[in-house]
Amino acid sequence: MNDWKNRLGMVYSTNPDFKFQTREEEEADTLPNDKQRLRVSLDKKNRKGKSVTIISGFVGKNEDLNALGKNLKVKCGVGGAVKDGEIIIQGDLRQKVADMLTKDGYQIN
Repeated sequence: MNDWKNRLGMVYSTNPDFKFQTREEEEADTLPNDKQRLRVSLDKKNRKGKSVTIISGFVGKNEDLNALGKNLKVKCGVGGAVKDGEIIIQGDLRQKVADMLTKDGYQIN
């Protein structure tokens, strides 16, 4: 796949045999639930006084992280997001999220 957006930093090459290479990192395989060591924390900084619960430390594919994030948001009945390898849940739901993750077999730090 030679997408033009990946080459925006490239200026020009006069080499006729030049092949553009991207530095895409392969996603790690998702560890089983009992091998995952997740951290559940509360964050209030830069959020206009609102608090959010952050779940970090997930090792695996983005698809699995998104699925876990969606599952937690649905079970908690709140909004949130998955970005930068973290799940962000609106509100202070640390205990509820930790209980749900423990029930699903995850290890909580």
